Amino acid sequence: MEKQVTITINGKTAQVPASFTVMQAAESMGIYIPRLCFLKGINENSSCRVCVVEIQGIRTLKNSCTVKVNEGMVVKTNSPRVRTSVKRTLELMALNHRFDCWNCPREHNCEFLKLLRRYGISNDMAESGDFKKKERIINESSAIVFDSSKCVLCGRCVGACDALSGLHILDYNNRGFDTYVGTPLNFPIDTSGCIYCGKCIGVCPTGAIKEKEEIDVVEEVLNVKDKYSVVQVAPAVRAALGEEFELPIGTNVEGKMFNALKQLGFDDITDVNFAADVTILEEGNELLSRIQDHLDGKEVALPLITSCSPGWIRYIEQYYPEYLPNLSSCKSPQQMQGALTKHYYADKIGVAKEKMHVTSIMPCIAKKYEAQRPEMEVDGIRDVDNVLTTRELARLIKRAGIDFANLEDYKPTSPLAEYTGAGVIFGTTGGVMEAALRTVADILDPKAEIDLSVVRGVENGIKEATIKLAGLDINIAVVHGAVNIPEMFERIAKGDKQYHFIEVMACTGGCINGGGQPVINADVQEKVDFRQKRAGALYLLDSTAKMQKSHKNLAVNQLYEEYLEKPNSHKAHHLLHTHYSKKEIF
Repeated sequence: MEKQVTITINGKTAQVPASFTVMQAAESMGIYIPRLCFLKGINENSSCRVCVVEIQGIRTLKNSCTVKVNEGMVVKTNSPRVRTSVKRTLELMALNHRFDCWNCPREHNCEFLKLLRRYGISNDMAESGDFKKKERIINESSAIVFDSSKCVLCGRCVGACDALSGLHILDYNNRGFDTYVGTPLNFPIDTSGCIYCGKCIGVCPTGAIKEKEEIDVVEEVLNVKDKYSVVQVAPAVRAALGEEFELPIGTNVEGKMFNALKQLGFDDITDVNFAADVTILEEGNELLSRIQDHLDGKEVALPLITSCSPGWIRYIEQYYPEYLPNLSSCKSPQQMQGALTKHYYADKIGVAKEKMHVTSIMPCIAKKYEAQRPEMEVDGIRDVDNVLTTRELARLIKRAGIDFANLEDYKPTSPLAEYTGAGVIFGTTGGVMEAALRTVADILDPKAEIDLSVVRGVENGIKEATIKLAGLDINIAVVHGAVNIPEMFERIAKGDKQYHFIEVMACTGGCINGGGQPVINADVQEKVDFRQKRAGALYLLDSTAKMQKSHKNLAVNQLYEEYLEKPNSHKAHHLLHTHYSKKEIF
């Protein structure tokens, strides 16, 4: 048992583990110490000075996030001296902060604004004109925007980029008053090596980092009469959107979400889960084909690696292009759904494909980049026109004055909204693998019973298993979190075993933790694994679905009968497959 020490905080005495920091001890005693830079496991560098406390016998105030407890320690967290120090720190931060909260995507959950309100901070310094403000520095791409005028130099984004992507894209530039966070020398973010995982957005306490917004564009399209506006929604969105309306983390709001989209005025509502089922038929058959070629002694790129995560695609194109032949040629479900909407569904409902406008609702900022890639079109028609994140959809709903929390459930009528349980679990790590193997196993041996629970869960960055299919040992792996990708490639290169199928997601937990999902503030992130809660909502949808295997989707089967003929047909490849290429970074 770990050694315990006795500590007194604000007159309250308790025993706590000797390894605790003062902040941890206070938390265990029900005493909250404000913080701005601290985020457990991501950023623990004591840079903001907001969490300072007064410790008896020590002359200077100390940062509670890093100072360890010791026997008999007496601490004050809210003394006049502490409050004065914290207020002065916040006043200096406010001096260099650009306040346009009414137009900031973080106004409703800005950790900095919450502290300013708590301590009643005025903005006299900034308004006096006696102090110089920092130069505003903007770095933006098709997916993300960095705005130094909202940055408080907490360093969380730098820590998250290192700890979660392992790419070290962000760091401090310049020194002293001119310090700002960004790519080295503010090099364009698009060619900096960034993969648009958006983990920096998820940890930023302000609106200094955000997605490139497309709300106004979509709102304008909804008012254009000669456009037929179609919206498609990713699996993970329904498990997180409710958080933007103060519903518990992991609440499934699928029915309310579809009702809100109907009220917003979209002409048609479809579900990307449908294309996820299509992806399984295409990718599953691609896997079977490669394995058979391998068994026949032909030279073939194994393992087959999934291609659904656009952040992962950017990663392999920039850092491991030699493995591009291993990628599945399948487009992501987002792009497949867009292509099918414009080239199959348009004819089916009698709408000119040129008049079709497809808006995607995605949990991922990299999807914005993906939709604009030159490869993502067929016969000159773009697959997807605009992409809104889950957060952007919430803002659009609020802008329209829709009472989301009290909406009745609604189910879309489009056949492109039909899905199986396999389609919906695409939104969580291991879901693509599990969905694919359900179908592959059924095709090879309908009577086979295989345990796929091994690919579930967020505990390990890499999960491996050997699945027996039709007498064959199929070696699989699931990787989530870009920081774990190099280790997977090391295992492949080592050659101790032949991997056959690998799922890779750039974000830990998969799409349910995408860079476009609702931001969970630091004090909640430290206590709740929101990835598990959101994933739970998707697994519940899977377990209650009428069908759990993609090839059992009747609407998908009709698609092949009427249009695509069969998986991996020439027409399917023309519409639903693509290839990727090496990308240079500075």
